[in-house]
Amino acid sequence: MEYRKHVLRNGLRIVFVPMSDTQTVTTQILVEAGSKYENKLNNGISHFLEHMMFKGTRSRPTTKIIAELLDNVGGEYNAFTGKEQTGYWIKVPTRHFDKALDVISDIYLNSLLSQDEIDRERGVILQEAAMCRDTPMRYVWDVFEELLYGNQPAGWDIIGPEKNIRTFNRKKFVDYIQKMYIPRATVIIIAGNFDEKKALVRIKQYFNGKKKKQKKISKRKTIEKQTKPAVKLYEKDTDQTHLIVGLRGPHMFSPDRYKAALLGTILGGGMSSRAFINIRERYGLTYYINAAMDMSTDTGYLFFAAGVEHKSLQKTIRLILNELVKIRDKKVSQRELKKAKEYLKGRMLMSLESTSAVATFFGDQELFRKEIRTPQQLFEKIDSISAEEIQNVAKKIIKNKGLNAAVIGPHKDKQIVKNVLCLK
Repeated sequence: MEYRKHVLRNGLRIVFVPMSDTQTVTTQILVEAGSKYENKLNNGISHFLEHMMFKGTRSRPTTKIIAELLDNVGGEYNAFTGKEQTGYWIKVPTRHFDKALDVISDIYLNSLLSQDEIDRERGVILQEAAMCRDTPMRYVWDVFEELLYGNQPAGWDIIGPEKNIRTFNRKKFVDYIQKMYIPRATVIIIAGNFDEKKALVRIKQYFNGKKKKQKKISKRKTIEKQTKPAVKLYEKDTDQTHLIVGLRGPHMFSPDRYKAALLGTILGGGMSSRAFINIRERYGLTYYINAAMDMSTDTGYLFFAAGVEHKSLQKTIRLILNELVKIRDKKVSQRELKKAKEYLKGRMLMSLESTSAVATFFGDQELFRKEIRTPQQLFEKIDSISAEEIQNVAKKIIKNKGLNAAVIGPHKDKQIVKNVLCLK
């Protein structure tokens, strides 16, 4: 899969990924702005701002105008906020690419940020936060990351606390944009069937006016200190207990990152993975269970996530720990290793049939790593990993002092988890 990269004089990075066999094109703008760049007083501003960017521009002053314009061509569009990035994307049939590029550029550069719209959107965001808390399968991730990272940006909710949401105003948004939404912190990715020369000309017309600036806010390095297993309970009257058992692991710049990703695939990738077969199929304890590695720029963790009957909490944790001990103490077979490699590569290939997934694949690499590896290059890395290397990285990760468990359910005493949260 070929790509081409351009860098404007102001530092804006542009990545083109041509896909001539498709009839769609995705335009995505990513910026290095997320909750890890925030402080206690403005935690939640990255996410709130993402909502505001679709509320009107100087040339398209209402949400309805923007939405109808894209709906009229069958477009898909949305935005997202993470801990280290905010993204905006539009996917349209190829013949409507010019319109999509114009709209997304207009949103990014010229949003009105009307105070009336800000006041209205507070209620939307507060309801989004309530929905998240009422969805334990989702909210358990916030509980887990708060357990891991505590009172620092990596441990805070992306949505932010209610007191912040109620106080954000236009001035704070404008100030944040001026500090964070700068060319050198921004990547534009276009993937699909489009004219590259015309696209580059249009992007230069839109973005060359943005001055070259230094970023005013840096991401605070996450501090990780743990000497023994830790547990966090979120007591809630639920029909099932949701849990995450996880261990601190490598970040995305670690030399162990590919080995750790493959380790996570062996444990939880697919319906023949160890977690699925040995916990769901053999014992019938859970409808959903998965395991994988999650890696950001400065942190990472290996996790198991599941929903179980309340009385099965301790048994499920014991079974998860058994799987961790087994993969730490005994090398995986060549057959299982090959299966995991093919699973990982196959899933990547199938996901990259979509222009939106391709835009994300290339955009994330450029934003975070400032270098891009093609799928084939990644496959070569994956294929080179041995069973010995998998076991070595498992031994680095799977230690009692890095063990954590987050639980949502009608449980009052975290000692019931502490009693079983110990690797043998």
